[in-house]
Amino acid sequence: MEAIQAFILGIVQGLTEFLPVSSSGHLVLFQHLFGLKEPELFFDISVHVGTLAAVIIFFRQDLRAILMTTARMSLAFFRKEISYNDLWNNPDTRLAILIVIGSVPTAIIGLLFKDIAEELFSSVFIVGCTLIVTGTFLWLTRSISRGDDRIRDFSAAQALIIGIVQGIAITPGISRSGSTIAAGLFLGLNREIAARYSFLLSIPAITGAAILGLRDAGIHSIDTSILIGTVTAGIVGYFALTLLVYIVKKGQLHLFSPYCWLIGIIALFSGM
Repeated sequence: MEAIQAFILGIVQGLTEFLPVSSSGHLVLFQHLFGLKEPELFFDISVHVGTLAAVIIFFRQDLRAILMTTARMSLAFFRKEISYNDLWNNPDTRLAILIVIGSVPTAIIGLLFKDIAEELFSSVFIVGCTLIVTGTFLWLTRSISRGDDRIRDFSAAQALIIGIVQGIAITPGISRSGSTIAAGLFLGLNREIAARYSFLLSIPAITGAAILGLRDAGIHSIDTSILIGTVTAGIVGYFALTLLVYIVKKGQLHLFSPYCWLIGIIALFSGM
């Protein structure tokens, strides 16, 4: 892969990992455009690591609070100084528990349907269909009310459903961020909480996928193109994440629908 291709694919990954237009779908389309018949697995993993770094940096304060509070209260729990209800009623430890709950169905779906999802990466036509589905899903969020802004009303059942939706989003063309945020909104979550949970939930998902991918990809040297793609994806991803959080707070997630429909239709015709 040439450096300019890596740079462009890094921009594509950085933008589409967080903007609700499907990063996997766009990587399939651009790799098809560049004539890369077989997905370059190690490169795909690398640019995903770049966007993982972006979300960790963006939510560093949330992550610090969650980790420190959970560690402190878990120690107190095992010492029987506090009850499970104390863990559940604390906003930080509750969020940590909800992330674990949401990650379970994602991991199960990812492991069971990993091979099927990888086969779909070779089909531009299917990516076109799923992008249209993503656009429709986003469009339906336009009439949703603001929702409940209290984290204590965020239930385990809601987290489980969002985790299932995230698992389904391994399908190329189904936006992970778009589908999980929309699912949160449909379930009655506040816009900010839905976005925050979606991106925090992505951290174990992306990490797990990268680990599994590295096992399949084997040992590779870090060449210039991989470095360019990874750094570009991280930088662009950080700004894309900032933009999307702002858009979600404004209740304008549906504005990405026409783009998904347009790209989906183009993919349908080019994949026939």
